[in-house]
Amino acid sequence: MYEYLIQGGIPIHGEITASGNKNAALPCIAACLLTSEDVILHNIPKIQDTSVMIQILQSIGVEVEQLSANDWKIKCEKITQKTLPEELTKKVRGSIVFAGPLVARTGKCSMMPPGGDVIGRRRVDTHFLALEQLGVNVKVNGQFIFQTKKLIGADIFLDEASVTATENAIMAAVLADGKTIIQNAASEPHVQDLCNMLNLMGGKISGIGSNVLVIEGVERLHGCEYTIGPDYIEIGSYIGMAAVTKGKITICGIREQEMRPLKNSFLKLGITWKIEGDKLTVPNSQMLKVNSDIGNMTPKIDDMPWPGFPADLTSIMTVIATQVEGTVLIFEKMFESRMFFVDKLISMGAKITLCDPHRAVVTGSSILHGDHLVSPDIRAGMAMVIAAMCANGESRISNVYQIERGYEDLVGRLQSLGANIKKVEVE
Repeated sequence: MYEYLIQGGIPIHGEITASGNKNAALPCIAACLLTSEDVILHNIPKIQDTSVMIQILQSIGVEVEQLSANDWKIKCEKITQKTLPEELTKKVRGSIVFAGPLVARTGKCSMMPPGGDVIGRRRVDTHFLALEQLGVNVKVNGQFIFQTKKLIGADIFLDEASVTATENAIMAAVLADGKTIIQNAASEPHVQDLCNMLNLMGGKISGIGSNVLVIEGVERLHGCEYTIGPDYIEIGSYIGMAAVTKGKITICGIREQEMRPLKNSFLKLGITWKIEGDKLTVPNSQMLKVNSDIGNMTPKIDDMPWPGFPADLTSIMTVIATQVEGTVLIFEKMFESRMFFVDKLISMGAKITLCDPHRAVVTGSSILHGDHLVSPDIRAGMAMVIAAMCANGESRISNVYQIERGYEDLVGRLQSLGANIKKVEVE
């Protein structure tokens, strides 16, 4: 086991390049199952979750070759197993996206319920309802069993704009007989990446970026070469870290359009940046003061489906708010356990009132002091790293495996920006 030791109070400075989008990499890896030809994926982040997804492919007979640190060649010519290994699927929530492509390619997929972050109930009903409308028989008996003799296009209205359910439905529909319409579809950048990759493989998907997708089924897909887009959640995390440590950093490889939903919420906390081409610079002259709503009302930062503010950044914004003068309401609507990590921030000196499982009122700015923290999930773990970075004294963070599931070479990248952070082995 490993822990992070962080000496706080040191501004970060320098330049980094955004990693590939974790949430795009996972379905794109799974989508390789839809063809027997070579697929080359570039900009795959070197993190725990992508490593597990690759291992799952290998376990069912897929040929995998790592071309470089972030580039992979995947050939799914032979699929020897239709049952995914439990010890791997329980490690990553994203393993659920193997269901759509594996049942589309082979007619069957069996798996145990996926694991991942413990941030509240994460229902899979939407996956089942969507696949059933495409002609998949779904059985739940301790494990999930998906079977079909033939996939048939359908007009589907998702009961929630679930990202992974949208992705599973897309990957099944792309090889279905006839036209599929998916309404109330998720439209996040990672869903767009998946659709663009499938179109390169010969798929016929329109409406990309909207909440209505139209998919004309094709008989077969071919190989392709595709580059995963930047991880805007990672980018947002580094923006917040630079602001609260009073540092200045430049992040290369960004997509300006993907930063627009983040901009308004960061502005509420007095944080701005400059974009030139694909480079985003966070200056060290931040206001760090809450911009109240009209009438001096307390502003709210709340998550919504894209193009709303992303749920994966609410934990990060909670920590940032502790270092900003004024009061703000953080409203996390999706997961009822995600905000429970704030007790650790309170122990560090933060002024936070947890109103209920979804809402927290944060009043800043607070002087934080170092503490021993335990990461409960990817995003809360990164939030704790940010808290430690701006706290007085040394902090120790345990269960860093959770953080490294979503952030590539975090220690090395922070060290390159001047942070005093070490990864140490403990019993």
